[in-house]
Amino acid sequence: MTQPSTPETPSPAPISSTQNPYPGTASVDPQAEAARLLQDALYQVKKVVVGQDRLVERVLVCLLANGHCLIEGYPGLAKTLTASTTAKALGGSMTRIQFTPDLVPADLVGTRIWRPTREDFDIEWGPIFANLVLADEINRAPAKVQSALLEAMSERQVSIGGHTRPLPDPFIVLATQNPIESEGVYALPEAQRDRFLMHVLVPQPSYQEETAIATRMGAARPQAETVLTTDQLRELQRMVDEVFVHHAVQDYAVRLIMSTRDASRWGFENLAPYISLGASPRGTLGLISAARAMAVLRGRRFVVPQDIFDVAPEVLRHRITLTYDALADGITADHVLNEILSRVQAPQISPATNVAPAAPAQPTIVEPFGYRSAG
Repeated sequence: MTQPSTPETPSPAPISSTQNPYPGTASVDPQAEAARLLQDALYQVKKVVVGQDRLVERVLVCLLANGHCLIEGYPGLAKTLTASTTAKALGGSMTRIQFTPDLVPADLVGTRIWRPTREDFDIEWGPIFANLVLADEINRAPAKVQSALLEAMSERQVSIGGHTRPLPDPFIVLATQNPIESEGVYALPEAQRDRFLMHVLVPQPSYQEETAIATRMGAARPQAETVLTTDQLRELQRMVDEVFVHHAVQDYAVRLIMSTRDASRWGFENLAPYISLGASPRGTLGLISAARAMAVLRGRRFVVPQDIFDVAPEVLRHRITLTYDALADGITADHVLNEILSRVQAPQISPATNVAPAAPAQPTIVEPFGYRSAG
């Protein structure tokens, strides 16, 4: 039985501090409007994807921070469903590329085609030219295809035959990979994994979530609705760039990075034999950028230490290279990060009214919260 069609509603106007999206009414706070739109987007995805709240939230953080996301999990855990549902809620253009061992770079970015009628070449641009690209089973692609994707993710442009074309704005890659495959699989090199803002691990659902999956997906499956436009997403990304980060919170992020890079010097002598290479400066920038996006998602214009703490595992786990000793002892990057996050002291937060006057050499405390550096 077909569902009755509903009239198509016009897309809401972009969020703006100078434009009232509801003519004839009082002006709407852009921060409140942003929070409402993001909650609507989360609701649309969660009504399709059962459980996996952390995955859904982290994917939305990547969209807000204008960064790419690598999703890893066993087959059948809604990795592809989450990415495609997010694209549906976002609006804009979306392409799904199924990566296989016989894929070539031209299948991804495009190629030159000879036109006999004009005796000249034309460029047929590939499916990567979309706002959101779902790279399904990315680790099945050979090295040449991964290298072609690397330029697009890093430079946000594609070059073919001397012609360079910028990718759409926004441009986000959501890549999935299966950790149990060994045949016909090409492991992503560290250089390409570092291009992803986040590496999200997808766990198996619980008993309650499995029951909800059987109930919800057994009959007519729910469908997500488009609640965000690309203009609104760009405006939300601009708001993320303007989120305030106190120097003490920034110092907390830097201390986390330095603890992965030089463990012995920063008090983690027990971890030094297990870390071959720590996070790069790109990890520091990604950590702060993701924390800014998390703050906007939670309805704030400033970053708190909890935002840094919450996004650190996904931002840093793929940026830590372990030694053979770690592999022999069964130590993973998550074990290292759990140790660092539990011991690196975060700055304390107190209401601004309770903060003692700062010394002349220190910066002025910014409302609504004041920060005191650890120690």
